[in-house]
Amino acid sequence: MFDIIGRALGNFIDYVNSPAVIESFFNNRFYTILAVVLLMRIKYATYNSMFICALVNIPGTILHELMHFFVGLFLNAHPVNFTVFPRKDPLGGYVTGSVGFRNITFYNALPSSLAPLFLLPLSFYLNRYLLPHIPHTIVGYLGYILLQTIIIENAIPSRADFRIAFSYLSGVILYGVLLIALLLML
Repeated sequence: MFDIIGRALGNFIDYVNSPAVIESFFNNRFYTILAVVLLMRIKYATYNSMFICALVNIPGTILHELMHFFVGLFLNAHPVNFTVFPRKDPLGGYVTGSVGFRNITFYNALPSSLAPLFLLPLSFYLNRYLLPHIPHTIVGYLGYILLQTIIIENAIPSRADFRIAFSYLSGVILYGVLLIALLLML
């Protein structure tokens, strides 16, 4: 009995890893979108349990909060705390992580708060230079999709991040002028 199941499983794995099936996965955006949607559904299903929610969210939360921490450190915002463990907020939702700063000013509020956006170039780099080197298997493909989903989803600043980023009008004007100057130079 176990021999029959083992052979059937082996045949299924051989079929899934056949060049034709692999090429259809790598070259069809439908499968990518389907994989991302399924991953997001699985992630949101974990929100009923604080423990499982923490396990699922910690990799991305670490990336997100590290971006805040390092940009804040670089721009003299003086990070004072760093946590990646989820906790309930007063409204009943979850706060998956946070970085506190002691010196938020007009010149560092916007970049420190929007720092997770710097994960997008990382994601682009991985797509361009890592994707061609991952094993052409379903597991390799799904691992790549999982990695990119974690990075891109956690590159999006939270509402609290946006609130802090735009709390200093002078900082918004400063970075707006710098952005316009950079665009004009290109």
